[in-house]
Amino acid sequence: MSQIANIGLYAIPAFLLLMVVEFIAHYRDRDGSYSGVDTRDTVTSLSIYALGRVAKSFDKFIELPLVLIAAALAPVALSASQWWVWVAAIVLADFAYYFKHRMEHRIRLFWASHSVHHSSQYFNFSTALRLPWLIPGSFITSAVYIPLALIGIPAWMIFLSQAIVLLYQFPIHTERVGRLHPLIEYVFNTPSHHRVHHGANNSYLDKNYGGIFIIWDRMFGSYAEETEPVRFGLTKNIDTHNPIKANYYEFARMISDIRHAETCRGRVGYLLRPPGWTEFGNSATGDAPAGGNPADTASDATTANDRTRRSPAPALTGPGS
Repeated sequence: MSQIANIGLYAIPAFLLLMVVEFIAHYRDRDGSYSGVDTRDTVTSLSIYALGRVAKSFDKFIELPLVLIAAALAPVALSASQWWVWVAAIVLADFAYYFKHRMEHRIRLFWASHSVHHSSQYFNFSTALRLPWLIPGSFITSAVYIPLALIGIPAWMIFLSQAIVLLYQFPIHTERVGRLHPLIEYVFNTPSHHRVHHGANNSYLDKNYGGIFIIWDRMFGSYAEETEPVRFGLTKNIDTHNPIKANYYEFARMISDIRHAETCRGRVGYLLRPPGWTEFGNSATGDAPAGGNPADTASDATTANDRTRRSPAPALTGPGS
């Protein structure tokens, strides 16, 4: 199990090599087609990742028992010697990741953690390493993997599949790759799909949650095509290169909103409602975004509410496709 936990550590040399290649490509090709790379932003991302490598073990210390207990209660135990168990483990882990990722965007408590990953105004390989650490409540999302344990998939295989889903996403954090073959774009998460996910454009908010497969988004109505230049970052960018501030900024904002809430409904709402929800919202749904387009609430109140967590970043020329 410890070797599985260190897969990310083993991959660091490959991560660094790809980042060097990307830096070289950027400085040799300054035609304005990409948002590019920034040294201070990259150092911030790497610092967040380095601190997370130290702190992440505490998160796993909480998450691991949840899956192990579920595995112990499983009525059957599937064998890793069967090829189809491996396929099922990876596909189901990706399916679980989709819902975990969606919760991280739709529930403020979880967004307080996940927003760290979206806080860079650049989109490159270093952005993939900007991962949150030690934010209270974030471990709860690991409950999505409990059903996998209950149907008999070994716990170690679940964590390995989870690691595979995460590792797959490193190389898709890039603007250097345009659209791929239509069949690949239809089934798999690609750089184009993931650029949309990191976009602050209104039409891109809360789209393309998939890890390896984009088919989940197509099935559950959260898919969006890359049709316009992407603006990366949060709508209200935090503008800090301090890794600790970047990691805890949104969590501190959430706590402040809860403390200043005037009602119990407000305190619960600021914790569990979508990012951007306001205590005394006056939209038809009661969830008015502070700066969003009220017309959007009719079709998707949650997406409209998320307008407040990402304000337009400086206009950037989008990737070529």
